Order: sequence, then C-alpha cells, then structure tokens
Amino acid sequence: MHEVSPAQARTVLGVVGTSGSGKTTLLEFLIAQLAQQGRKVNVIKHSHHDLELEPPRKDSARLRMAGAAEVMVASPFRVAIIKELRGAPEPSLDEQLSRLSPADLTLLEGFKSYPIDKLEVYRQEAGKPPLYPDDEHVIAVASDQPRPDGLRASVTWLDLNQPLAVLAWLNTHLKKNSEKA
Repeated sequence: MHEVSPAQARTVLGVVGTSGSGKTTLLEFLIAQLAQQGRKVNVIKHSHHDLELEPPRKDSARLRMAGAAEVMVASPFRVAIIKELRGAPEPSLDEQLSRLSPADLTLLEGFKSYPIDKLEVYRQEAGKPPLYPDDEHVIAVASDQPRPDGLRASVTWLDLNQPLAVLAWLNTHLKKNSEKA
C-alpha cells in the first residue's frame, strides 16, 4: 500500500504537518509560483473524512447513488471523476498517481506515513509535536521556529515566513531530482 514507483518518486513530494500549521497556504503560494514558471503541478489531497464533491440532488450524484461505479462530470471548464468505493479498499498511492496526467511535480498533502520525500510545515503553536525527529523521509522543514540543535544534517531548515526561500529550495530539489533521472 505504501509504495511509489521509482520514476514517480522523483517527481512526488509530500507536504505534511498538523492541522493549522499552514500547509494549504504554503501550497497555494508554491503552486501559483511554479505555474508562473511554466511548470505543471498536480496535487493529491488525502482526507480521512467522507467527501461531498457534488450537491446531493444533482444528476451526477443521483446516477452515482443509483449504482454507477464511476461518474465523470465534464464541462468546458473542468473534468472530475467520482468513484464510489462501496467497501473496496482505498486505492494505493501508486494507483492514485497513475490516474493523474504527467506533471513536473505532484504534491501530496496528508500522506504522513508514506516513505516519500517530505517537506514538513511546522508551527509550535499548532500544539502538536513535529514529525521530523522520527521520520527520516522529512528532508526539509518550513517553520517559524529557529533551527533546533541536533537536527539531522540531511534536513534543510526553511523559514516559513519567507515563502520565496521555500520556493527556491523546492526548485533546487526538483533540479537535483531531474538530474538523477
């Protein structure tokens, strides 16, 4: 379940952190900047909650509730595929990634336990302990706290209040990974 193909791993980065740490705000900034640079960015947002993606009385919801396995809703503006699992296991991350079109980068939000490179967004005032001390896959931390003593040398510490510095780190990370390809 927790597998990502080697080719996908080069273009996948998890953005993790506790609720209220600022993940979505940072992601919005990074995605907008990367798009301005001409990069194609995909996002998978994981949730533990039941998702309501369409108004319950709309035709697409009615068809899905009637028993359709998947419903595609398409317009000149966007396309969405809604798949009802009906008790089947949640698709693996590899399966989810394979459903997306190719991109320069796929950002994952909410896949804390997966063995992928991660950028942790950490704010002490969120009231939860950080992930980076116990997760060797955290390769960078964006925080409003100073770099702690004893941090693994392999972890890059970034100032969360300087999102351009986080963007610069991400561009360097992408470049290094594309050179490995």
